[in-house]
Amino acid sequence: MYVEFDRDTCVGMYQCVAEWDAFEKNLNDGKADLEGSEEEEDDLFVVEVPDGEEFDAKFAARVCPVDAIEVYDDDGEQVV
Repeated sequence: MYVEFDRDTCVGMYQCVAEWDAFEKNLNDGKADLEGSEEEEDDLFVVEVPDGEEFDAKFAARVCPVDAIEVYDDDGEQVV
C-alpha cells in the first residue's frame, strides 16, 4: 500500500497530522509534509505505508478537506 500526497493542493488544515504520524506540520509553508516520501512530480509525494499503519493512512486521506491524499493498494488500485 502506498500514499500519494499532492502538496500543492494542501491548504494546511493539518487534519492529516492528527490522524497519521507520517504527516507533520510545516508552519513555514503553511502545509503538511509527508515524512519519508519521495517527490515523483512537482509537489506530488509518494511513500510506502508501513505494516500496521494502513488504517491511519486511510483515515488521514478520508479527513483531508481538499482530497490532497490518495491511498492505493499494492495493485495500484485507489482505495481512498
